Amino acid sequence: MELNLKRPLVVFDLESTGLNITEDRIIELSYVKVYPDGKEESNTYRFNPGKVIPQQAIDVHHITNEDLEHEPTFKERAHDIARVFEGSDIAGFNSNHFDIPLLVQELNKAGVNFDPAQHKFIDVQTIYHKREKRDLEAACLFYCGHPMENHHAAADDAKTTLEVLKAQLDHYANCDEPLINDVDFLSQYSTHNRNVDLAGRIILNENKQPVFNFGKHKGKTVEDVFTKLDFGYYDWMMKSDFAENTKQVITKLYIQFKKQ
Repeated sequence: MELNLKRPLVVFDLESTGLNITEDRIIELSYVKVYPDGKEESNTYRFNPGKVIPQQAIDVHHITNEDLEHEPTFKERAHDIARVFEGSDIAGFNSNHFDIPLLVQELNKAGVNFDPAQHKFIDVQTIYHKREKRDLEAACLFYCGHPMENHHAAADDAKTTLEVLKAQLDHYANCDEPLINDVDFLSQYSTHNRNVDLAGRIILNENKQPVFNFGKHKGKTVEDVFTKLDFGYYDWMMKSDFAENTKQVITKLYIQFKKQ
């Protein structure tokens, strides 16, 4: 089943120096961009992270420090990368939890403003886990009927993710709870909770109020913490090791609640 799109959809995958969103760096980004008329374009970028890639990461993606020695930094290509995603919705595999937060973090570090609110996000892994609870290799075999090759090569992962997404639409087209071929539906369906920031540090409660989803104030509204319970909590968060997107979100909330 081909995708029913109102605007372009960028299906992408990252390889990185590790899994820490605030400390690790992107070393490879591959994407397939699908347009509403069905046209596709794809590309792969590699970046010198400016730090040594740990061996445990190399063992996963097989990209060595020597491979990236003469590549540009992410900052040098940040505006090119931002243009790929501009005006598009975004899909990936485990992207809501890792790829998108890391991408936004890197863009912010490079001085490029990337507003997540301007995009819909589809996490193919979440759809898969809600239905079958397996990884990308198993998803490819289950939905597409063939084994996946070159797992953890970003270009192959991105292409396989797109193939799996299309096959998921076909597979669940006629079941009791069909998947709807619509980016708004798929974005909502592939979100586990109602995140306010990308990392899920702040979520919406049943009353649609932003609440903390971590630490000593977990479950408490951001408004109550900032204005009644812990006046120094905002300053502590701004000085701590939170993703830039999380800091941007809490700053907007802090200003909003302080004005009331």
